[in-house]
Amino acid sequence: MGRGSKVTITDIARHVGLTNMTVSRALNNPAKVKPETRERIRAAARELGYVPNAFASHLRSRTNRLIGLVTASVDNPFYSEVIKAISRAAAEQDYTIMLIDTDGSPERERVAIETLLSYQVAGIILSPVSDDTAYHPAYLDRLRAARMPMVMIDRVLAVDDFSRVVLDNHHAGRLLGDWLASAGVEQVLALTGPSGSRITQERVAGLRAAYAAADAPLTLVQLPGDYTLEPSYRDMADYLRQGAPLEAVFGFNQLITLGAMRALHEAQVSRESVKVVGVDRLPYADIFDVRVPCAAHDTYLAGHEAVQLLFACIDDPAAPVREVTIAADLK
Repeated sequence: MGRGSKVTITDIARHVGLTNMTVSRALNNPAKVKPETRERIRAAARELGYVPNAFASHLRSRTNRLIGLVTASVDNPFYSEVIKAISRAAAEQDYTIMLIDTDGSPERERVAIETLLSYQVAGIILSPVSDDTAYHPAYLDRLRAARMPMVMIDRVLAVDDFSRVVLDNHHAGRLLGDWLASAGVEQVLALTGPSGSRITQERVAGLRAAYAAADAPLTLVQLPGDYTLEPSYRDMADYLRQGAPLEAVFGFNQLITLGAMRALHEAQVSRESVKVVGVDRLPYADIFDVRVPCAAHDTYLAGHEAVQLLFACIDDPAAPVREVTIAADLK
């Protein structure tokens, strides 16, 4: 065998002078092979460096202990706790996670779903690349035809036949709006996700509701982005170069808030002169004594709830569709 070639059952059979069927039985159904023959074959397998094909074993046993997890961006700190919770809960039930990062690409998302279907995973947890109501990926019909258990988390598609875990985005906007209004802020620059995003729209509505409830004046400027750092950094830097008035910045997730703070820092704008608030905690900000009021969600809980919903779908394909909402606290 050449360097890097995989050892097969045929190689073992040739090495010990037995048939492929006997070797296969010894490795996969050992009770049907004499103990001395079984040990001889296993010794040869160890000697040759044979590695079983776990996927083929899943197919043979008709049970697959793989769960697909598809995220729009593993760069987003939001997903670190989500992934940790899903991975731990899956391991407790003897499942393994197959994580795929689509990097915000609809095409990569399509390929991810097709890949997971080809692996015949037990179920899928999906955070889509978009939650715009106009986004209707064709793979939904493939999932339905395959009767694939699926749960959406955070961003959700505009369909009603899959369970989901969502954030209370209106409440998050309301919490930060209450804080800004009580601080006497009248002009807010909101660095948001895409303008068509349900999450963006709900957080803006919550912000406006807070000011309306406080009967406080609000001038709101919205700069839509894509929930990543670089666009928010560029937009914030451009806004500062224009010399427009700026009382407060509202970042619609951690990466957006970090991008805005980077631009403010480079422009030497002090934290005292411009208030910065954001959705979800900034990772490790306390190390640098940076205080940013945030509407913080329990992201570990979100991941835990998502995998529990998926287990319910796997155990009972007829289980009713459920929605779990995670509310934020002001931190």
